[in-house]
Amino acid sequence: MQSEHIEGYEIEYAGVLLPSDDGWAAHVAIYGPSPNPMHRNCIFADQGVSVDTVFPNAESAEAEAHKVALSMLASVTHHGAGDTK
Repeated sequence: MQSEHIEGYEIEYAGVLLPSDDGWAAHVAIYGPSPNPMHRNCIFADQGVSVDTVFPNAESAEAEAHKVALSMLASVTHHGAGDTK
Protein backbone atom coordinates (compact mmCIF):
# COMPACT_ATOMS: atom_id res chain seq x y z
CA MET A 1 0.00 0.00 0.00
CA GLN A 2 1.36 3.39 -1.00
CA SER A 3 0.95 6.42 1.26
CA GLU A 4 1.28 10.14 0.73
CA HIS A 5 1.00 13.19 3.00
CA ILE A 6 -0.87 16.20 1.64
CA GLU A 7 -1.65 19.30 3.70
CA GLY A 8 -1.72 17.41 6.99
CA TYR A 9 -3.75 14.49 5.61
CA GLU A 10 -2.43 11.03 4.90
CA ILE A 11 -3.81 9.03 2.00
CA GLU A 12 -3.18 5.33 1.51
CA TYR A 13 -3.99 3.69 -1.80
CA ALA A 14 -3.46 0.29 -3.32
CA GLY A 15 -4.39 -2.25 -5.92
CA VAL A 16 -5.87 -5.32 -4.22
CA LEU A 17 -6.14 -8.72 -5.88
CA LEU A 18 -9.76 -9.83 -6.08
CA PRO A 19 -10.59 -13.10 -4.29
CA SER A 20 -11.51 -14.69 -7.62
CA ASP A 21 -8.05 -13.89 -9.04
CA ASP A 22 -9.86 -12.33 -12.01
CA GLY A 23 -8.34 -8.88 -11.61
CA TRP A 24 -7.58 -6.07 -9.26
CA ALA A 25 -9.61 -3.54 -7.25
CA ALA A 26 -8.69 0.00 -6.20
CA HIS A 27 -8.61 0.67 -2.43
CA VAL A 28 -8.30 3.96 -0.53
CA ALA A 29 -8.03 5.14 3.09
CA ILE A 30 -7.74 8.75 4.25
CA TYR A 31 -6.58 9.98 7.65
CA GLY A 32 -7.02 13.53 8.88
CA PRO A 33 -4.90 15.72 11.10
CA SER A 34 -4.61 14.60 14.71
CA PRO A 35 -3.20 16.42 17.74
CA ASN A 36 -1.58 13.15 18.84
CA PRO A 37 1.21 11.94 16.53
CA MET A 38 0.64 8.37 17.76
CA HIS A 39 -3.02 8.35 16.65
CA ARG A 40 -4.38 8.60 13.12
CA ASN A 41 -7.77 10.24 12.69
CA CYS A 42 -9.53 8.02 10.13
CA ILE A 43 -11.94 10.03 8.00
CA PHE A 44 -12.38 7.41 5.26
CA ALA A 45 -11.75 3.81 6.27
CA ASP A 46 -9.94 1.49 3.87
CA GLN A 47 -12.41 0.41 1.22
CA GLY A 48 -12.84 -0.17 -2.47
CA VAL A 49 -13.41 2.72 -4.87
CA SER A 50 -14.39 2.65 -8.55
CA VAL A 51 -16.07 -0.64 -7.67
CA ASP A 52 -17.62 -1.13 -11.11
CA THR A 53 -14.16 -1.53 -12.64
CA VAL A 54 -11.95 -4.61 -12.53
CA PHE A 55 -8.39 -3.60 -13.30
CA PRO A 56 -6.02 -5.85 -15.27
CA ASN A 57 -3.06 -5.29 -12.95
CA ALA A 58 -2.07 -3.84 -9.57
CA GLU A 59 -0.48 -0.74 -11.11
CA SER A 60 -3.63 0.41 -12.93
CA ALA A 61 -5.78 -0.23 -9.84
CA GLU A 62 -3.31 1.73 -7.71
CA ALA A 63 -3.28 4.63 -10.18
CA GLU A 64 -7.09 4.80 -10.07
CA ALA A 65 -7.09 4.61 -6.27
CA HIS A 66 -4.60 7.49 -6.11
CA LYS A 67 -6.71 9.60 -8.48
CA VAL A 68 -9.86 8.96 -6.43
CA ALA A 69 -8.06 9.69 -3.14
CA LEU A 70 -6.82 13.04 -4.44
CA SER A 71 -10.31 13.94 -5.63
CA MET A 72 -11.83 12.98 -2.26
CA LEU A 73 -9.17 14.92 -0.39
CA ALA A 74 -9.81 18.00 -2.54
CA SER A 75 -13.50 17.87 -1.63
CA VAL A 76 -12.70 17.51 2.09
CA THR A 77 -10.22 20.39 2.16
CA HIS A 78 -12.43 22.53 -0.09
CA HIS A 79 -15.29 22.37 2.42
CA GLY A 80 -13.26 23.84 5.26
CA ALA A 81 -12.05 20.82 7.18
CA GLY A 82 -9.98 23.19 9.28
CA ASP A 83 -6.41 24.39 9.26
CA THR A 84 -4.37 21.53 7.83
CA LYS A 85 -0.93 23.14 7.91
